Amino acid sequence: MKTTPYTDVHIALGAKMAEFAGFNMPIQYPTGINQEHMIVRTGVGVFDVSHMGEFWVKGEKALDFLQYITTNDVSKLDAGKAQYTCMPNGKGGIVDDLIIYKYSTTKYLMVVNAGNIDKDWEWVNKVKTECLKLSDTEVSLENASDRYAQLAVQGPKATEMLQLLTDADLSAIPYYSFREWSFAGVQGVLLSNTGYTGAGGFELYFPKEHAMQIWNAIFETGKPFGVAPIGLGARDSLRLEKWYCLYGHDIDDTTSPLEAGLGWITKLNAKDFIDKEFLLKQKAEGVKRKLVHFECLERAIPRNGYDICDAEGNKIGHVTSGIMLPDRKVGIGMGYVIVAQADKGNTIYIKIREKLQPAMIV
Repeated sequence: MKTTPYTDVHIALGAKMAEFAGFNMPIQYPTGINQEHMIVRTGVGVFDVSHMGEFWVKGEKALDFLQYITTNDVSKLDAGKAQYTCMPNGKGGIVDDLIIYKYSTTKYLMVVNAGNIDKDWEWVNKVKTECLKLSDTEVSLENASDRYAQLAVQGPKATEMLQLLTDADLSAIPYYSFREWSFAGVQGVLLSNTGYTGAGGFELYFPKEHAMQIWNAIFETGKPFGVAPIGLGARDSLRLEKWYCLYGHDIDDTTSPLEAGLGWITKLNAKDFIDKEFLLKQKAEGVKRKLVHFECLERAIPRNGYDICDAEGNKIGHVTSGIMLPDRKVGIGMGYVIVAQADKGNTIYIKIREKLQPAMIV
């Protein structure tokens, strides 16, 4: 398994470790997932997300390349702005969802999911050379994933705490914007007002050689704020509570952006891009299934792969993600169901050990 610069730290802290996307990652610490979830919702927690991938896209046709390979309208980005988007796979599905950072008209950073780094790298190079036939002088690609570490510092107290470690005015960096600045004595740290928890905070990107300097500074400065390390278990529960999709569960190579409720990042009228004609047709005809969010009406925990049924027990879809909320003790989940059963307020049934558990689409 691969490691991050913090693997030994996690082990020393007593984290339960497991393989995730080929990396040895902390799933939870001795505090437990429920407490870690609430720390991020009420205070500040730190996630090691150094397993994520980073691709540099540079050159005079960098924008044209990104416009063609992604669904969102990259031309709307100003320097210092970030954009959530996805890459269609030419077959109606999704290669990956990602964030694009614009440095200038000729320099962009793509941040991709850890489990898709190799697949994404092969895909972007294939599109560049085989589809668009771009030269290296027109567009240069660099897979810099092994050079960077990343920490997500999330929670309502995150910005106040991080401000003590930089003279950049973090309050002046809007949501989905970023700056490169000195942080904890390290020059050129990318400070990004993004995150996958819905709790606020920043994501920090920096060369791996500065990993422990930044980690130690955050945890020393964060003591009065109750800062704590948070594992991937709580990262999953936090993102699901906010209905954020997880690649490999809620979206993948078989799901279209329109089925997944990602029409808001699919700019069909703004530009030409991979699968545009397919998606225009799908929008005109209507999708046959739809990703919905639901809450269980009785005590139950929905799990990935469980059948979703109608009142008569007929299968109408399947669960893609599910948890028991730590605070409300309510089972929630996401899943694909046929469009006829996908309306908000509709009662569906999750098949758990041959019993149909009622849930409401919310």
